[in-house]
Amino acid sequence: MISLLLFFSAFFAMEAVAWMTHKYVMHGLLWKIHEDHHKPASKVVQKNDLFFLVFALPGVALIYSGTTGNPYHLALGTGITFYGLCYFLIHDLFIHQRLKFFRTTKNRYLLALRKAHKAHHKHLSKEEGECFGMLLVPLKFYKNA
Repeated sequence: MISLLLFFSAFFAMEAVAWMTHKYVMHGLLWKIHEDHHKPASKVVQKNDLFFLVFALPGVALIYSGTTGNPYHLALGTGITFYGLCYFLIHDLFIHQRLKFFRTTKNRYLLALRKAHKAHHKHLSKEEGECFGMLLVPLKFYKNA
């Protein structure tokens, strides 16, 4: 039961970590790495994809630690990694259509999510951004979704 609680805690905490990292690191100190993500896609792989490693390493380290003795680490690492999988499926495949899956939907949440992300990408500079998270969508984006 504790492991399940830790799994979900890690998963949902990653939304806050992703939001803060996106707003203050990607649109701050490391903008030069994230910048190509705000330009029309000309490459399959972007410099921005390096952030995958930043987010993957803690999950992998905790899973490894969990498989060698600490089940709580396994639960935390799995929660972090599952968030990463959801991020890939939603952000890369659904929103940005990197592999041309999931082209259409009638799901209000997914449509609002796509609108919020478009609002984020209308800003081509690191300033004046909005909607830095992935899973939580401001209510205004549900209108006409």
